[in-house]
Amino acid sequence: MTQQQQQWQQHDAWSPQVFEANLRAMESRYHSHHPFNRRLNAGELQPFQVRGWVANRFYYQCRIPVKDAAILSNCDDRATRRRWVVRMLDHDGHDGHEGANAGGIEIWTRLGIATGLQRETLESHALVLPGVRFAVDAYVNFARTAPWQEAVISSLTEMFAPRIHKDRLAGWPTHYPWIDTSGLDYFRSRIPLADRDVEHGLEVAMQWCTTRERQERALQILGFKLDILWAMLDAIERAYPDDLAKEQQP
Repeated sequence: MTQQQQQWQQHDAWSPQVFEANLRAMESRYHSHHPFNRRLNAGELQPFQVRGWVANRFYYQCRIPVKDAAILSNCDDRATRRRWVVRMLDHDGHDGHEGANAGGIEIWTRLGIATGLQRETLESHALVLPGVRFAVDAYVNFARTAPWQEAVISSLTEMFAPRIHKDRLAGWPTHYPWIDTSGLDYFRSRIPLADRDVEHGLEVAMQWCTTRERQERALQILGFKLDILWAMLDAIERAYPDDLAKEQQP
């Protein structure tokens, strides 16, 4: 093989199968592997630490539909908009926010209440840490300013989400019996929705990333989103050490 052929092959696009495998290989950087999450799912955290995590993660939940609205505002493809708008309703809810229409934000609120937090405390975002706010807002800003295809690709961390939800459903009832199991409905609801969302996200990624340059850009974007999720847990872990004074506990 000539040097020119080698250079061409090096920069040739990966096959769809290899591209998807490379995306999925980034699971090793997912926040499920963060030490704080490992302790959370192993039942090693105190109630105030669980509450701190729930309250800060709630800010992320509330900003997801804002992120999705930003993607829609940049998207000039009608078919994509028709499919993507459902994600906003998945989180904001439908009609009276009851039952299957409640939406992820309301269901997460019920998780917070089940851990001992007040609805008003959650909705005020009074417990949101600066590091968490900065990380989440950076993600929303990316969705506002990036090409919509790239913003869609950032959502592909959903590929790794079902496992973390299943782990919580399997372990929390035993590890944290003080949390009413009805508060875990968010984790149950997201498993089928994540599978649906990943299917659409991968379709967009395959259609957009037809060159090696764009494929490598997709890996960078997914890495950015993984860093966002990891940074959130860094901030939470630092703010809620085991020996936190009682008067500072949520």
